[in-house]
Amino acid sequence: MPPFMRFKICGAAEGTLKDSERNESNIDRRRFLSATGGGLLAAAAMPGIASAASREIGPMGMPGMGGASMSAEGSTAARGQTSGAKKKIPIGVFDPVYDNLSLDQMLDVMSALGMEAVEVGTGGYPNNPHCPLDELIADKSKAKAWQKRFEDKGIRVLTLSCHGNAVHPDKAHAAKDAESFKKTVQLAQILDVKTIVTFSGCPAGTPTDSQPNWITYRWPPEYGQMLDWQWKEKVIPYWKEAAKFARDHGIRRIALEMHPNFVVYNPRTLLKLREAVGEEIGANNDLSHLFWQGCDPVEVIRLLGKQGAIYHAHMKDTVFFPENVAKYGVLNFASEKADLAEASETFRAVGYGHGAGQWKAIVQAYMDIGYDGMLSIENEDPILPGAVGVERAMYVLKNVRTEILAG
Repeated sequence: MPPFMRFKICGAAEGTLKDSERNESNIDRRRFLSATGGGLLAAAAMPGIASAASREIGPMGMPGMGGASMSAEGSTAARGQTSGAKKKIPIGVFDPVYDNLSLDQMLDVMSALGMEAVEVGTGGYPNNPHCPLDELIADKSKAKAWQKRFEDKGIRVLTLSCHGNAVHPDKAHAAKDAESFKKTVQLAQILDVKTIVTFSGCPAGTPTDSQPNWITYRWPPEYGQMLDWQWKEKVIPYWKEAAKFARDHGIRRIALEMHPNFVVYNPRTLLKLREAVGEEIGANNDLSHLFWQGCDPVEVIRLLGKQGAIYHAHMKDTVFFPENVAKYGVLNFASEKADLAEASETFRAVGYGHGAGQWKAIVQAYMDIGYDGMLSIENEDPILPGAVGVERAMYVLKNVRTEILAG
């Protein structure tokens, strides 16, 4: 589902955590990792899947944090991954989750959580609740002053995001999103922000269609013909032009989120577009969309990292419900709490789908490839909505990062 989605539902099943239990200082980090590092594979319906039904309540009373999909035998070291220099990757948030707050209110919340970076929405599906894009590109001094408000709180603006569909068959829709991309590039140039996040987009299946057509299977043969037409006539031409525009403005990192309903939805399609367009095209490596496709997160990071193709990383988890996976398969996603009883999977805050052991391996893998972006928390958890899920994810990520750096 789109990254701009937020949930207004109060967490019931996991809403019992006391304020004192949310305080990092009250929970020993090594106890936390020990308690949450056990395997859930035995309860899963397929490799790499963690089950909500199998999660324990650990000794700290943290629901949902009792399991991990990677046991000690599946750890980074056991899998033969060599550790490089341990660089402290900044942790931050994708700001639409705070769209109910003013910029100053959001900065106070972020500062209190110890956030070090931010991904700011500038348009497209997430809109721009904290970034008056037109005003900022019209006045460089105003743009610099806007950026300084973050810096005064110790927060770096590392990424600008304009998730949209610039190849939409509706010409007005496509033009609006293409213009948002160009304006975001201009602002990034002013602010010296190196990375822009968006979607690859999805065109129609034929020149006469009025809606996008997401094609993932080439048979019957007309589907293969439509897929070839999409890439040749729409996707590659647009992105060649967009990449040139970015390059001409000093921006060489376009991070495409691999997302269902868009032509780039997995590492293979990302690399296909990168090969056709150029190295400006890279990944927003949102693993939540890859877990349900059966991808191994560490292998994905290695694959894309070898090519220097990871430009951004959303931090979001996915939980599977094996009893429903067994009956319905994985193409049975739910985004609303009311639909979870029949769902095969849903998004969760980091650590609530796969445990801390798995997320420690993920963060270690990013360090090993020399990833130089941010770990950007995006919360679309229907049980821990909004700021609550951000806080929980921040806790997990800070602890596993500290463990790695201390090791």
